[in-house]
Amino acid sequence: MTSQQVPVVTIDEVLPLRRGSGTGPHIAVVVSLNFPDLIDSVAELVRRYGRSALQYLEDNDAEWTLFDTSGALPDSVDLESFDGLLVLGGGDVDSEIYGVAGPVPDEYGVDAAADHFSLELIRRAIDGGVPTLGICRGSQLMNVAYGGTLIPDIAETGTHHGKHDGELMIDETVAINPDSRLAQILRTSTVVGKTGHHQAVATVAADFRVSATAQDGVVEGIEHMSSWAIGVQWHPEDTTARQDSATPLFSAFVDECARRQTSA
Repeated sequence: MTSQQVPVVTIDEVLPLRRGSGTGPHIAVVVSLNFPDLIDSVAELVRRYGRSALQYLEDNDAEWTLFDTSGALPDSVDLESFDGLLVLGGGDVDSEIYGVAGPVPDEYGVDAAADHFSLELIRRAIDGGVPTLGICRGSQLMNVAYGGTLIPDIAETGTHHGKHDGELMIDETVAINPDSRLAQILRTSTVVGKTGHHQAVATVAADFRVSATAQDGVVEGIEHMSSWAIGVQWHPEDTTARQDSATPLFSAFVDECARRQTSA
C-alpha cells in the first residue's frame, strides 16, 4: 500500500463462504484489496466482488492462491505451479504506463508498483499458455500489457458508471461479437452486466481483438487471438446483475485451466 498503513479490507473478508473439493486446477488470483483513495463504498465492492469471484472458483472445485498487490509483493511468482491466472478489478492503471502524461480527471487508486507486478505476471502467463481471465481493471491491464492504450476518463455518467461519490455500479447492456470465443462461452448476443468504470480500452493491443462493445461503441471485452486470454470490462461476479454471465464464464475458464492441469 502506498498511501495508507492500516488495511481497510482484509483477506478474511473476501474468503468464500462455501468450500469446494479443491481437486481442480490451481489458479493464481491477483487483486489489490487496498489501494490509495479507497473509500468505504468502494471497499465494500472489493469485499463483495473478491468473495464472489473466489466463490465461483470454489464452486468449480478449483484451488486458488491470492496475491494481494497492495501488500508486500513477492520477488517472483512460479507460474509453473499454476494452471490459470485471474486478475480482478480495482483502482486505475497508472496513465504514464500507457503514454498519457499529466493529471487524469477522477483518477483514483493508482499504485504503479501493483501495476508493474500485474503486467509482468499477465505477460508471462499469456506467453506461457496459462489461461488468463481479466475483469474490469484486469481486462485493462491485459490490453496495456501488450501495448494497447486506455481511455483515461469517460466523463459522462449513466452509461458506464454511476456517480463517483454515490451509487457507482449500474446496469449496462453489452453486445457480444458473434465470432468471438466469448460468444461461444456465453451463448448470447447481449449481456446486461454491472459496470462502474470511468476508463476503458482505447487502442486494442495487436495480439487481441474486440469481443464485446457497449451501445456507444466503447470496448467492453477483449480476447487474445491465439491464446485463451479473455478480458471483460463489466463485473460478471456481481451477483445482483440482471443477467448471469459469471456461471458460464468462470466454468469455461476453470475447464480450460483443468485442461492445462491434466496436460502438464
